[in-house]
Amino acid sequence: MPSDPNPTPITAPGTYRFHFTHGGLRREYIVHLPRSRPAGPAPILLALHGGGGDMDFQARHYGLIEKSEQAGFIAVFPNGFSRFRSGILATWNAGECCGKAVGSQVDDVGFLKEVILRVARQADGDLRRVFSTGMSNGALMSYRLACELPSLIRGIAPVAGTDNTKACTPGRPVPVIHFHARDDTHVQFNGGSGKDALTKTNFTSVPATIAKWVAINGADPRARRVLAVRGATCDLHSAGPRGAPVKLCVTESGGHSWPGSQSRRANKSPSQAISANDLMWDFFSSLK
Repeated sequence: MPSDPNPTPITAPGTYRFHFTHGGLRREYIVHLPRSRPAGPAPILLALHGGGGDMDFQARHYGLIEKSEQAGFIAVFPNGFSRFRSGILATWNAGECCGKAVGSQVDDVGFLKEVILRVARQADGDLRRVFSTGMSNGALMSYRLACELPSLIRGIAPVAGTDNTKACTPGRPVPVIHFHARDDTHVQFNGGSGKDALTKTNFTSVPATIAKWVAINGADPRARRVLAVRGATCDLHSAGPRGAPVKLCVTESGGHSWPGSQSRRANKSPSQAISANDLMWDFFSSLK
């Protein structure tokens, strides 16, 4: 599948590759247009890979193309900053992490904004319904987008990554649904430098991240349990007046992985107690 440098209109279902120059760098992204898309502008889901990964891995391993076909959203898989033409071993500049993207101060916020605007033009995407999810470093980057592009990002669903932004003053609330395993040894639930992390980042804890966004979003400080199944729970901080909800879904096992996927990481299989894809899309679809 060749990569197209032009914002060529996408008129038929399928998976397409594009590239363009941003900040003096060649940047790439994949777009999947589902057969099931409804008439009119369709929602857009950015899906950001983890540190050391790439857009192809994110597209293949977490079931988001299948979810796109089921739910009718446009799935977009951008590639982070890589020193290699193939795009492998890429990272995102998510504030305090990660890798060469931070060291080189790559403008990933600007790049992802341009991806969103291009895809909206190319595939009739709905700019009122743009959402971001991501794994690990991609989750961190989703938090940065919520902080810095709240006018474009309608909601985020970070998986196995916390808010490590240097500053965060969004002009409006951004709904959050966060997924994390208690036994994650990379981005640890209670914060710090994970013993299996590929970076020495002192990660913010999950509780501190949730408390921060409850305050930013003007959500109810008291959480209400809305899901309890064997191996997982979800707690919701409801939106206050003119605010936005914050939801935390925790699995007891699975380590540093994507709940409900089949993508095994290290010696741990993802928790099958919940499906991150199903729960995030239910959450996004409920937003008014």
